[in-house]
Amino acid sequence: MEEFVVSARKYRPQTFKDVVGQKAITNTLLNAIETNHLASALLFTGPRGVGKTTCARILARKINQPGYDDPLEDFAFNVFELDAASNNSVDDIRNLIDQVRIPPQTGKYKVYIIDEVHMLSAAAFNAFLKTLEEPPKHAIFILATTEKHKIIPTILSRCQIFDFKRITVKDAKEHLAEVAESQGVKFEDDALHIIAQKADGAMRDALSIFDRVVSFCGNNLTRQAVTENLNVLDYETYINITDLIIENKIPELLMAYNEILSKGFDGHHFIAGLASHFRDLLVCKTPTTITLLEVGEQAQKLYGIQSQKTTQDFLLEGIQIANDCDLKYKVSQNQRLLVELCLMQLASITFDGEKKKVESFIIPPTHFRIANYSITDKTVVEKPTVTIEVKPEITPEVTVEVTSESIENIEVEEEIEEITTENIEIETPLIENNIEEGPKEKTEKPNPIDSASEPKVSAFSLASIKAKKELLEAGKSIVKEEVHLPTEDFNETDMLLYWHKYAQRLGDKGYKIMESLLLINDPVLNGTTITLELPNQGSKIDFESEKNGLLGYLKGHLHNHNITIEVIVNESVKTKLAFTPQEKYNRLTEINHNLDILRKTFELDI
Repeated sequence: MEEFVVSARKYRPQTFKDVVGQKAITNTLLNAIETNHLASALLFTGPRGVGKTTCARILARKINQPGYDDPLEDFAFNVFELDAASNNSVDDIRNLIDQVRIPPQTGKYKVYIIDEVHMLSAAAFNAFLKTLEEPPKHAIFILATTEKHKIIPTILSRCQIFDFKRITVKDAKEHLAEVAESQGVKFEDDALHIIAQKADGAMRDALSIFDRVVSFCGNNLTRQAVTENLNVLDYETYINITDLIIENKIPELLMAYNEILSKGFDGHHFIAGLASHFRDLLVCKTPTTITLLEVGEQAQKLYGIQSQKTTQDFLLEGIQIANDCDLKYKVSQNQRLLVELCLMQLASITFDGEKKKVESFIIPPTHFRIANYSITDKTVVEKPTVTIEVKPEITPEVTVEVTSESIENIEVEEEIEEITTENIEIETPLIENNIEEGPKEKTEKPNPIDSASEPKVSAFSLASIKAKKELLEAGKSIVKEEVHLPTEDFNETDMLLYWHKYAQRLGDKGYKIMESLLLINDPVLNGTTITLELPNQGSKIDFESEKNGLLGYLKGHLHNHNITIEVIVNESVKTKLAFTPQEKYNRLTEINHNLDILRKTFELDI
């Protein structure tokens, strides 16, 4: 049985031309060799499986014999590889330094490749500094790492840094196609695309996945077989889910999600993929951004068709809802419910609700908009016309007319006070079991019912006239009811107390100038008129801006709405300085004489 060699080793690049996705770095290294500008210390950094160690080996072979590019000759005796993950002590670095002093027996350079260099200890880094800065002319150091931030700055400053990028899905798919052709494997374009996406920018991972899928499928790679083997949700799943969302089919959507969970997929992975799917649909809507869509040709057509069914606003809101669910997933106590709620919200974006038709009502809603006030009795139903007439003097009249062929018109007129032409409302109390609420706007008198099938009711009856009179009397009592505002008595002490409280409140809000203006002099109470003296006209103008607020505050707390404030300008008034303790005490005793009795009783000091 022939020994199997994994594709990652079998198809490892032997020259710079074979390196996938790192053209900028390989060209730089080739030019540096040709122009003799190669640095003595190089640092290769980047994600896993992108070709760091491979490029280091190719460079080691290339620099020993310029012009000689035999893939079979690797000059292994001039290349020393050190795994820093297991050789990270100071003694290992000292042994390396001792070997550096010996010149090469064949070739021009000795190349030292230190892989995973970030695993070296701090002492080992410090021991390596001097040799790295001033190595022998025949020594070249190539350091490789996936975590550049863990290397101390003194090492970074002595190296020429090359940042390896992730391999794009397109480049990985093209390389996988070459490998599949060399092995005689038939494949679908979407199948290789799924493998390249699963590798997440690492070519070594892509080749490992390729070997696994070939072992499962044989010599025919299909998209369905690849998705089944890799246990990934392909684009068809998300397209079907999105169709259900667009059609607002919530029950079918929940069943589809349940089927996804039954296959062993994680809800977090599903909702993150759904957000990416909405992003891809948004990209498809603009021809200039369609290049950002990294899918196969067949999938690209399906994405284009579905993007036409959606709007940009729907996709943006869908991305936001799915992203919020993604962020809350790990901290949620009921993760399945969270995803189901997210799906229901997505399906409700374009859902307008049940549209009710007027024809489905026994009595159309428009009937209630034009119906008049109705007064019902056990045996008689009357619908008098209510007419509102607005006169130029802003004094509307309410006239209730009851018409009958056998009696004269009965007109009752009542004036309604405090009603303006801008807002006219009629408040009519409900008579229990006898009245239905009607409109407040002016309506025309309805046409008589000509249908012979309906019984005609006489407009004249004692019960209806009695009910009308009760209605008008109740409305009259409501309209003419007057509101009495409180006018309780208060003294100057109470007025000063709330005056100072209002001033303090202004000071707490930051209005210090207004506070000092209110406290510049004590106001004087004369009946319900409060008089305040201010030193100049400017102070009066400032006070007027706060007068209404102060007046409302005093009226509310003193329970007297007859209070007025009068301002007198007296230029002889001087601004008071801060009171001394004795002056404060004298002022307080003037307000309340009991304070002096309290001090003498308990022999208190001022």
